[in-house]
Amino acid sequence: MKTSFALLLFVLSAIAKDSCLECHSALDGNLKTPAVRFKNDIHARAGFQCTDCHGGDRTVDDPEQAMSKAKGFAGHVARTAIPKLCARCHSDAALINKFKPQQRVDQLAQYSTSVHGKRLAAGDESVATCIDCHSVHDIRAVKDALSPVYPLRLPETCGRCHADASHMAGHKLDTTQLAQYRASVHWDALSKGDLSAPTCASCHGNHGATPPQVTSVAAVCGTCHALLEQLYSKSPHQSAFASMGVGSCTVCHSNHEIKKPSIKMLAGEGAVCSQCHDASSAGGSAAVEIAGLISGLSTALDKSDLTLTRARNSGMEVSEAQLRQMEARESLVKARVAVHAFQVAAVKKPVNEGFALAAETQRAGESALKERDTRRVGLGVALVSILLAMTGLWLAIRSLEAKPPESEKSIGR
Repeated sequence: MKTSFALLLFVLSAIAKDSCLECHSALDGNLKTPAVRFKNDIHARAGFQCTDCHGGDRTVDDPEQAMSKAKGFAGHVARTAIPKLCARCHSDAALINKFKPQQRVDQLAQYSTSVHGKRLAAGDESVATCIDCHSVHDIRAVKDALSPVYPLRLPETCGRCHADASHMAGHKLDTTQLAQYRASVHWDALSKGDLSAPTCASCHGNHGATPPQVTSVAAVCGTCHALLEQLYSKSPHQSAFASMGVGSCTVCHSNHEIKKPSIKMLAGEGAVCSQCHDASSAGGSAAVEIAGLISGLSTALDKSDLTLTRARNSGMEVSEAQLRQMEARESLVKARVAVHAFQVAAVKKPVNEGFALAAETQRAGESALKERDTRRVGLGVALVSILLAMTGLWLAIRSLEAKPPESEKSIGR
C-alpha cells in the first residue's frame, strides 16, 4: 500500500514538474522572457508544456539530459519550420476536437496557398509565419482582447510589417495601408466597438492571405454588402470595369481608405463619376440627376423632421406621423443603395415614395402646429374672459362693500 502511494506521488510530481520553466525563470533577459510569458499562453492553460514544441525531457533537472537530442530536443525552431511545427497539433482533427471542436484544421493548407506561405517555401524568411501574428510564448485566444489577432488589434499586427518601409523595401509593396485603413469608415466602426466591422483578414483572408483579384473584388465586398453586389452585378459598370481590368468597387470607393459615401461622390467638384464621365455625357447627366433626386429627398425629410419636432416639443400628438417619417427615411436609404444600379429609374422609384411620405408627414406636422395655434388662441380668449369675469366680480364686491348697511340708513333718518 505504501509502495503504491509512493509511486503515485512520484508520477504526480513527474507530471507537474517542468524543469524548463524552473530553469528559465531563474535566468535573466531574453532567456527569462519565455517562462514569464508562458503562464498567459492558451496552450499552458490547456496543459501543454515547453517540450511539446521544443522536445527534450522536462521531468529532469540535469540540463544535459533535459536538452538531450536523444530525447528529441530541438531547441530553437527555424522560421521555415514553424508552420509545420504548429500544424503537428493544429492539423490533427482528433487532437483539436478535444479542446476546440469548432476550430478548423486546414490552416497549414491555407497558409501554403498564401503569399506568405509561397514566399516562405521559396526561402524568403522575412515573411510572416504563425508566431508573427499570434505571438510565440504568450499565444492568446482570438477573442482575448490582448491577442494580436483580436479585431481591434489586427490592423496594427499586420501593420508591423506592412507599415514598415525598411521591412517592405524588398517586397516592392506600398506601406500606407494601415494609415489609410485608420482613415476609413471600417476602422471608424471598429474603433467604436463594432467588432463585426471589416479588418485586414476580412478582405485578404487570415491563414490563406492573398490580395483579392480584380475579378473577385465585388464578391469580396459582397460578403458584407450583398444587396449592393446584386445591384452592381446587373449594372452597366460591371461589364465596363471588367473589360478595363479594374477592381469594380475600389474604382469608386478605394480599397483601404474607404470614406463615408455621399452625394458629393456623384456630382460637383471632385466627384468620383467625373473621373470617367464628362458632365455633358449621358453618364455624367445621369449622375447629376441621381444626386439631385437624393439631395431633394434628403432636404424634404429634414424639413419635415423640423416641423414634426416643433409640433412634438409643443406637446402635440404626432407619433403616427413620426412612424411614417421613419418609413420615408427608409426610402432615402433605399435610394442611396439603388445608386449601385447606376440607373436613374432605379433611384427615382424609392425617391418618389419618400417624397410622398415626406409630404404627408409635413402636412401632419403643419396641421398639428395649426391646431396648437388654435388651442393657444382659444386658451387666450378663455383666459381673457375669465379675467374679465373676475374683474367684474371684484368690482361688484367693492361696490357692495362701499354701500352703508340698511341699519345705518335708518339711524340717519
